[in-house]
Amino acid sequence: MIRALWTAASGMESQQKNIDVVANNLANVNTTGFKKSRADFQDLMYQSLKTTGAPSTNSTQIPTGIQIGLGSRLAAVTKIFTTGDLSQTGNSLDMAVQGDGFFQVQLPDGTIAYTRSGAFKKDYTGRIVTSDGYPLLPAVTIPNNASSINIGNDGTVSVIQAGQTTSTQVGNIQLALFPNPAGLAAQGMNLYILSDSAGQPTVGTPGLLGLGTIAQGYLEMSNVSVAEEMVNMITGQRAYEVNSKAVQTADEMLQTANNMKR
Repeated sequence: MIRALWTAASGMESQQKNIDVVANNLANVNTTGFKKSRADFQDLMYQSLKTTGAPSTNSTQIPTGIQIGLGSRLAAVTKIFTTGDLSQTGNSLDMAVQGDGFFQVQLPDGTIAYTRSGAFKKDYTGRIVTSDGYPLLPAVTIPNNASSINIGNDGTVSVIQAGQTTSTQVGNIQLALFPNPAGLAAQGMNLYILSDSAGQPTVGTPGLLGLGTIAQGYLEMSNVSVAEEMVNMITGQRAYEVNSKAVQTADEMLQTANNMKR
């Protein structure tokens, strides 16, 4: 009976973590470039009371045996890197990746971070930076007298300066592609950093080497589906409730056993 208590309790803990993941997805439904997460679970060890295939007589074997499971646990929380919908903003520094690939930005300690959020701005020097001031890599600086900015599908950045009629190229945006993007380590602020499980990045020109292209004046929205997450939340809630009911039932059975002597 004690086994049932711990087994059901592990199920409650697993569903609590499931709801935590769903809640984070819903909290970021409007976060630019956000990628939803999915909780993956595993069953725990089994207690073997009778081994499958053990001989029962000299000429027969036990066909199925007896194994009793001990609950469940969270095995992984996987990022799902499907492309979100594109929203047209008309802002010349807003960019969206159509296809695979990440923008590269430099953190204050020199580390390269990766993002799908293309909501870029200019800092006081004219560099293209994130909302937190982290510069885009390779660095692109927009002249102060630029009257218009054009970013091509291949990442070419050109401007028309005041008093001129022809454009001047001021930089090239490159994207990074990973063998296993789900292995990237999320850091918050729409940023990911490299990990061993992600593999080494392939950095190149948008549109080549399997990289997506850049759409200027668009932002990639979160790939969270509110309806899907609501269904997952209801399922997790019901699973939590039924596991709590199993704890209650096991407790009542223990109480009955304890009261037999009275």
